[in-house]
Amino acid sequence: MSQSSPSIKELMTTPVVTVEMDDTLAVIKDIFDHTHFHHLVVVEEDEIYGLLTDRDLFKALSPGLGTAAENSQDRAALTRPVHQVMSRHPILIDQSQDLCQALKMFEEHHVSCFPVVDDNGKLQGILTLRDLIKAIRVLLK
Repeated sequence: MSQSSPSIKELMTTPVVTVEMDDTLAVIKDIFDHTHFHHLVVVEEDEIYGLLTDRDLFKALSPGLGTAAENSQDRAALTRPVHQVMSRHPILIDQSQDLCQALKMFEEHHVSCFPVVDDNGKLQGILTLRDLIKAIRVLLK
C-alpha cells in the first residue's frame, strides 16, 4: 500500500456497548435483538473482563426458546449471568496501532474482534473484522 496505514482509532467502532458480569442472558438477548451489534464488552467498574458475541449467546440458549415447544428449562437459560458464558481475558488492541498491526493480530489470534484501549487501558471502542474489511475497501479505491 502506498498510503499510510490508518490507526485503530480511525477504524474502530464507537460507542461500545458494555454489559456487566451479572447481567442476564435475557438482557443480552434483548440487546442483540434490538441493535446491530454482534459483540459486547463485559466490564465491571471500568475494567474489561470479557467479551460476549452473538454466537456465544446462540450457543448458550436452547433452540426451543421462543417456539411452541419452549419449556421452563429453555426459559431458565435466560437467567444465567453473562460471566458464565463470556470469553474471559480478551486480547486488547491499543488505539494507536495501525491497520497492518491489527491484521496481524487477527491472523495470530483467530478472533472476531478486539476491545480497543487507550494508553491507560481504558476502553475506547471495538475493532471488528467488518471494520477492517471496510478500511481495506476504502484503501483499495
